[in-house]
Amino acid sequence: MLRRLLPTLIALLLGFAGLAWGLGSLQRIFATERDDAQASLDSRREALEQYARASLAQSLRDRLEAARPALEAAALDPLAPATGLYLRERGTQLLPRLALHDTGEDTPAKERYAGLRAGTERADEAEDPWAERLALIREVDRALSRGDRRASTVALMALLQHRAQYVLASTRDVPGFLVVLESLAERGDPVPQLMHALVRDGLADGRSGRLDGLQRLLLLRRARFTKADFDFLRERIVALSMKAGVPAADFEARAAELASEPLPLPRTLPGPALVRAGWYLEPRGGNHVRGVAVDSGALLQSLTREMRERGLLEADGQVRLLADAEVLPLADLPLSVDTPEWARAQGALARRYRLKTGMVAACAVLALGIAALAFVAQHRKLRFLELKSDFVATVSHELRTPLASIRLLAETLEWRLAEGTDARDYPARIVREADGLGFLVENLLSFNRIDKGRWVPKLAPVRLDELVAQLRKDLEFWSKVPVELEADVGDFSLRADGQLLRLLFSNLARNACAYNTRSPVRLRIEALSDGRVRFSDNGVGIPQAQWERAFEEFVRLPGQGHDAPGSGLGLALCRRIMRVHGGTLRVAASSPEGTTFELRFPHTVTT
Repeated sequence: MLRRLLPTLIALLLGFAGLAWGLGSLQRIFATERDDAQASLDSRREALEQYARASLAQSLRDRLEAARPALEAAALDPLAPATGLYLRERGTQLLPRLALHDTGEDTPAKERYAGLRAGTERADEAEDPWAERLALIREVDRALSRGDRRASTVALMALLQHRAQYVLASTRDVPGFLVVLESLAERGDPVPQLMHALVRDGLADGRSGRLDGLQRLLLLRRARFTKADFDFLRERIVALSMKAGVPAADFEARAAELASEPLPLPRTLPGPALVRAGWYLEPRGGNHVRGVAVDSGALLQSLTREMRERGLLEADGQVRLLADAEVLPLADLPLSVDTPEWARAQGALARRYRLKTGMVAACAVLALGIAALAFVAQHRKLRFLELKSDFVATVSHELRTPLASIRLLAETLEWRLAEGTDARDYPARIVREADGLGFLVENLLSFNRIDKGRWVPKLAPVRLDELVAQLRKDLEFWSKVPVELEADVGDFSLRADGQLLRLLFSNLARNACAYNTRSPVRLRIEALSDGRVRFSDNGVGIPQAQWERAFEEFVRLPGQGHDAPGSGLGLALCRRIMRVHGGTLRVAASSPEGTTFELRFPHTVTT
């Protein structure tokens, strides 16, 4: 068998090899398509992220450039607003402005102011510039007391020249200048423009320099005062400004904005960077850093709107800033462009790849199934041919044996009659052999007609006891061994084809006699109340593993007496007869002590 199947196996293996190569190539093509599509998606995502990164970087640079005039103005003018601006030079934060007050607890400026107002302030040395300054202050005060406008103007100019020539300690200069301007506002008739310049804007000193106004002077020299002195002087300057009609709101705002601590920003930067604390910073060399406060969330929302308007993002797309680092270099901002379009495209790509992979797998499974079916079909074909060959040989033997017996008996009968010898049993023996031959032919013809569907059963009431009686008579005629038939069928009758049922019981009985080593052969037919009929014998039995195979055509079970007469069609024909009636036939029990067959007829059984 294996040798005959070898060409089929070789052909299947070669076919599998070619199919595996083809399916593998197809799968590689599908994988390449998926990778190319994924690369295209990644390339588009990367292009959008580069656009978003460049656009956000340009927005930050534009924001700083737009703030540059305000930043330069705030660096020069202490009254200029500095909100949202950052400036650091030589490691010192200039903007936002720091308080930097003297940490002492004394109030020398306040005490000196009180002394000046009371006229008790004295210089330590006669040649000290402070002594000269005190003299000028008193001169202005005396001129104002006399109401001499010209003298007070001359004395004030002299005082201003002395301030431009000598730089005194802030705790002396600012209180002294404040006292002079308060006296001028209280007792004089100052020119409004001059008073505005002295309190706020300042005056040119005639030497390409400038004398700062009192408001700017206090803010510029805030580090020279203790917190108490600064607050005292600020209150006095605000009161003076209100009396002189000079704006003081921005002065108060700048004083309130003074921070006690520098901003916690990085000391070193690799380049322009976005700081998570809300600042965009640009280093300018020499430890010089400029920056502007930014709202990264608002910038990202603006960028998202712009990309949506340009058609680069869907309505539900979003630009997000990734990473948790405190400092994000502008050249490598970790931006992510997220949109459901990517998820849909990724999902569609994955589904297409799974579908194609599934098709390849299905083709492989289908090919395996076809190959398996082809192999099984070939095996069954060869097996059928073997069984057919065995069947032909068996039938030929079965036909030749009774024919030879008939010929021999006939010749012997002829010879004995010619000799006048007694030959009374020879006709019966000839008839028995002919009957066996007829039974074999009837089995073959009946099996063929039923197998081809050409036998239409003639259903009619059949009494089971009559079938048993006929079977008993047949057994007495053709059985060569003693047979004891016991029946318990009562008055059961079946709606069936009587000829087929007789053939069925005859086959079961002949098998029981053929596959039996006991004498007598005992048979029992029992009709049960639910319509089942059991046929039992005391033969050699059927192994349980072979119960179903025993009903296959052309099958004679191994080790069960291949020398016994038969064609291998008896049980197969019996099962087909039961199927024609809509019933079943099975082995109910079997052992070396015998076998019991169970016939189950449909519900048309009557009693």
